[in-house]
This record gives sequence, structure tokens and C-alpha cells, in this order.
Amino acid sequence: MSIRKTVVAGSFYPNEKEELLSLINSFSKLESQNIFEHINAVITPHAGFIYSGKLANISYSFCSKQNPKRVIVIGPSHRVSLNGSSICLDDEYETPLGNIEVDIEFSRNLKNRYEFLDTNEECAFEHSTETQAPFIKHYFPNTKIVEIVYGNQDSDSLSKLIDELIEDKENLVVISTDLSHFHSLEKAKEFDTYCINAIAKKDISLLEIGEACGKIGIKAILKTAIKKSLNTKVLAYSTSCDVNNDKSRVVGYTTALIGK
Repeated sequence: MSIRKTVVAGSFYPNEKEELLSLINSFSKLESQNIFEHINAVITPHAGFIYSGKLANISYSFCSKQNPKRVIVIGPSHRVSLNGSSICLDDEYETPLGNIEVDIEFSRNLKNRYEFLDTNEECAFEHSTETQAPFIKHYFPNTKIVEIVYGNQDSDSLSKLIDELIEDKENLVVISTDLSHFHSLEKAKEFDTYCINAIAKKDISLLEIGEACGKIGIKAILKTAIKKSLNTKVLAYSTSCDVNNDKSRVVGYTTALIGK
């Protein structure tokens, strides 16, 4: 049996089960309002949990009443330069809260049908997708996971894949992204406002002015939302400055829902 091992446990989030559970439970949640009858996808950050875990927790807690058969996590590659995207074909996905079963049959089927999907072993070191796994295991303990890490990826092709994924209401799509990186607080908020408004208004032209490390994923889900007449709802925004008080090298974070 092959296992996609954790690589940022102990740095981005606690490696001990009880400590990690305590941290997740300490995050405040927005009251689960009836924003959408069904949530097809979430946009959520992927920094260290002390910086962005609170925001990530908000989006997952909103989906907690759903019981997805599988969660498809789509995130940008930070370590590996690749054309197209890599899909995980390990049997299990390790987390300190217990391993998640990888939906191998589903993943292989996608790989066989979408030319841009391949398997790159180096993508097993990607944090943009791994940081979602503890929340997935916590909120959906019996779900399966599909991990897609993209590099130089055409957003139209990725959007066509997402079109298919959201047709099945047993799927939950997770678009992993942080916003602007290492600007002054004022500049960061300026860039981030464009991205947040792009999501809220489904206006991809605004996204082009903003900055996000997962911009391709955001663009792809917005294209799907437009095609499928899905609604978007931005839930929260924060910056690293809210935690460390450093106004000179700021990273932005947001979280949002996509559904009907």
C-alpha cells in the first residue's frame, strides 16, 4: 500500500493529533446560514494554520452538513515546475487525524480522460493541497480524497474538468489559494480587493489585476460558475499582519463558497 505522506505537519500545522484537534476546535466558526441549498465548491487558503487556518475552517464548517463521497482538492504547485497537472495515485493520504482513502478508481479515470493530467511524484511534497487534508478528515471523516496539483495549466481545460466534477452532488471541489504575497499592508489590500471582487462578482477581468498564487484555480472555478449559473459568496478576508503585526511583508487570505 502506498501512502502520500505528510510533509508540512509539524510546521504548517501540528503533527500531534490532540494538538491539531485542539487548534481546529479553537477556530471560530461563522454560524451556518442557509446561503446555498448546495455547496459545490469552496475557495480556501493554504498557509500555516496560525495565519489562515481560521479562514479555511470557516469554509469547511459551512459544508459540514453535507456528506460528500469525495473531496477533490485543486492547488498550485510551489515546488515543482510542470506542464499541466499532477493527480495523486497513492492508496491513502496521511494526516495526523488518520489517513484518508484516495479514490484511486476515480482518479485513474480522470487521468485517462484528461490529457493534461499526469502523475508527478514530486508533487507529493506540495503544501497547497496537503494543508486541506486535516480539515477534510475532521469534517468529513468517511470521505475519499482526490488531489490535483497544477503547474503551467490552461484554466479553460481545468474548468472543463470542474464542470464535470460539480455535476455530481456527491463531489466537493476545493480550490486552494492564497492572495497577494509580501507587499505593504496597503498594497496587499489593494491587490486582494480585486481578487475578492472578482470572486464576489464573477468578474474574471478583475482577477487579472489582482494577485493570487492560485489564480489559475480561481479563474477555472469562476468560469465554471458562470457557465453553470452558480452563485458565489465571499465569507471572510484576513492578512498575515492580523497575526504578526508586520505591515511590510503581508500575505492575504480569503475564503468563499460556490453553489446554488
